[in-house]
Amino acid sequence: MENKRKFRPYEKCFKRLIDFLVSLIAILVLSPIFLIIIILELIFHGWPPFFCQYRPGRNGKVFKLYKFRSMSNKKDKDGNLLPDKDRITKFGKFIRKTGIDELPQLFNILKGDMSIIGPRPRLVKDMIFYDEDVISTYTARPGITCLSQINGGRSEASWEDIFEKDKEYVNNITFINDIKILFKTFFAIFKKEGQGGMQGESKRDYYYPDYLLKTNKINQEQYQKGIETANQIINEVGTVSYQKDLHFNQGEQSEQ
Repeated sequence: MENKRKFRPYEKCFKRLIDFLVSLIAILVLSPIFLIIIILELIFHGWPPFFCQYRPGRNGKVFKLYKFRSMSNKKDKDGNLLPDKDRITKFGKFIRKTGIDELPQLFNILKGDMSIIGPRPRLVKDMIFYDEDVISTYTARPGITCLSQINGGRSEASWEDIFEKDKEYVNNITFINDIKILFKTFFAIFKKEGQGGMQGESKRDYYYPDYLLKTNKINQEQYQKGIETANQIINEVGTVSYQKDLHFNQGEQSEQ
């Protein structure tokens, strides 16, 4: 992923240091809460208490993201996991609503995979379909919250709006902007506490390739090839890069 943007002194010298110190202090202070949540996870969801998934990070490099589980391991009579809506528990809904499920990402921040503030780490199978101008903006470490997150990014904003907000943030990473986003995140959580938290019913397609296929921006062959490429990148713990063959050019799209 080619990096053409200008890095400000704050991002080059201080942002990572702040992330490391804040995440370390937060982990130590919140350790009793971590212990309580782990016990509750074992009661309501069983082992393991954590959900781990590979996500694209800075410059598309894949890393393992940690979250608290919000769903059980319930299976049907054939041994297959039930649909997500049948496995999410009341406890799972609570930790999603309050954002507690994101707390293990403090360890991702400590390791350097993530930042406190930064574009949310999407799925590999989403990023593999990003346009060249979109994917080139994801040169910052992903974060727990960001500009797109507090502007409907969890459920209300369109994919195009998310890309624009992420681009706006990445092109203007400053200490002041990070502080503003942090306070707005806390405000959004408390404001929507009685309305289902920050994560409501999604008004857009949850997966980006599903949206592209539905709107005829890719065909079924491209869809399948993109999913296979994403799985290969995950298996190799590789790097997501722009895939030209997963996109129509203007002439091809008009003929579909």
